[in-house]
Amino acid sequence: MVASAAIVAEAADAANPVGSPMKAWTKGDRVVQPTYGSGTLVEVNEHHTVIDFDEHGRRTFATRLVVLQATSEPAPAKTPRKRATKAKPKEKVVKEEEKDDE
Repeated sequence: MVASAAIVAEAADAANPVGSPMKAWTKGDRVVQPTYGSGTLVEVNEHHTVIDFDEHGRRTFATRLVVLQATSEPAPAKTPRKRATKAKPKEKVVKEEEKDDE
């Protein structure tokens, strides 16, 4: 059990090159990730970190492996997404002339 704890600690140190303890991120924090750029933290727990990136959408990372930096850059204004409306069924219109012919 001690050996596995040491391995986890080494992985955490490798993911955090500074060598200091990892910052406790919270939902709503603005961060920068090297591959995807700036984003907002959507969910953070001991297993997964979900980030909504400004230009790349929502991505999920393993919390112990993700490398993040804090940023003070504000989130861009996003227009609210419109929900699709349900198409109304087309009514069958029978012309009176066709009725008379039958």
